[in-house]
Amino acid sequence: MFDYCLYFNTTALARVLEREWSKAFKPFGLTPSQAFMLRAVLKKPDMLQSELARELAISRSTATRTLDGLQQLGLLLRQATGNDGRESAIQATAAGIALQEQLDAASGEVTKRLKKELGLAHFDETVTKVKQVRSTIA
Repeated sequence: MFDYCLYFNTTALARVLEREWSKAFKPFGLTPSQAFMLRAVLKKPDMLQSELARELAISRSTATRTLDGLQQLGLLLRQATGNDGRESAIQATAAGIALQEQLDAASGEVTKRLKKELGLAHFDETVTKVKQVRSTIA
């Protein structure tokens, strides 16, 4: 019935992938959203909250909620910038930094397994096409 429905198939895929990354990040007490946000901040310290939302393709309000959770866990800090009282620069705490290698490894294991299951060429082609579709209709 929905064989050619982009919405249905991408949403179903997203649910499957959510389960995979949820299992990977569960040992750290993080959701996939939290783990990917922390990883983004670790890769680019002092990123502005608006930049972080753009990087993760989420709304500012979603970024705020996820940042709130990471801050409550003691993994991130927000520092007010001099330019705009509503804008914050995001930094990882020592506890957040300490998780970097483990989070990268956990995510890498999921990616490695998916590449093996799908085949490297199919995996790469799928990711590329999904990114293209997303940027075209965004």
